[in-house]
Amino acid sequence: MRPVLFCLPSPARERHLHEELADAGVRYPVATATHDAGNPRRSGVVVAPPERAAPRGTRRHDDLYAARDSGELVELSRGIFRRADAPAATYPDLLAISQRAPRAVVCLLSAAAVHDLTDEIPMAVQIAVPRRTWPPRIDHPPVEVFLWDPTTFELGLDAVEVAPGERARIYSPGRTVVDLMRMRHKLGESVAHVAMRRYLSRRDARIADLMTYAKALDVLGPVRAVVDVLSAS
Repeated sequence: MRPVLFCLPSPARERHLHEELADAGVRYPVATATHDAGNPRRSGVVVAPPERAAPRGTRRHDDLYAARDSGELVELSRGIFRRADAPAATYPDLLAISQRAPRAVVCLLSAAAVHDLTDEIPMAVQIAVPRRTWPPRIDHPPVEVFLWDPTTFELGLDAVEVAPGERARIYSPGRTVVDLMRMRHKLGESVAHVAMRRYLSRRDARIADLMTYAKALDVLGPVRAVVDVLSAS
C-alpha cells in the first residue's frame, strides 16, 4: 500500500497534520510535501500509523517495513520514514526528532553545534521540553531531555531547516549561549566561554539580547562578567 500524500503550505502545517492524524488513529501511512510560492519542496517524510491502529503483523504495518527493506524508504526513527530518493537531509537526527517530538526544542550543545558555537558533538541530541509535560521517549537517535521552566520556554525560540521543506525548533544563538552559561557547571565552563567568544565575534551578535535572556533566566551576573572580559580582550 503506497502512502497517502498531502501537499501543505508549510512545514508547520505538516507537523500539525501528523499530530492530528496520530491522535485520531488514522490507519493509513501518510506522506506529506510542502510548497512555497509555487516552488514544490517534497520533504519525503512518512509517518507510520500508531501501533494501536496498525499493530505488528498487519498489512498496513508490514507495507512500510517492506518498503524500507526494499530500499524505497529509509527509517529515521521508530515509525518515522523518509523516501530514499528525497533530497539529502542536512541534519537527519534533528529531522527525526522534529517528527517524533514536534514540540521539543533543540538546545545546549546540539544547538551550539548547529550555530557553529562549539566543536563539541554531544553523544545524544539535547532537547528541551516544558516542565510538567511528558518527556518524549526516543531510543534512536539517542536524546537527552531537559525539563525547563514553561514561563521562559519559548524565549529565543528559532527554527532551522533540517531537510528541504522541513524545519526543527531550536534556540537562537544568543539564547543558546546564555543556556550554556547557566548550565556551565554541568557541561563545562570552557564550553560556555568558547561559545560566548564565538558569538561575540559574529556580525549579528546582539549583546542587548544576551542581557535580556540572562536576566530572564537568572544568570545576568555571570553572563555580564564574561561579556566584559571577552569584550576587553
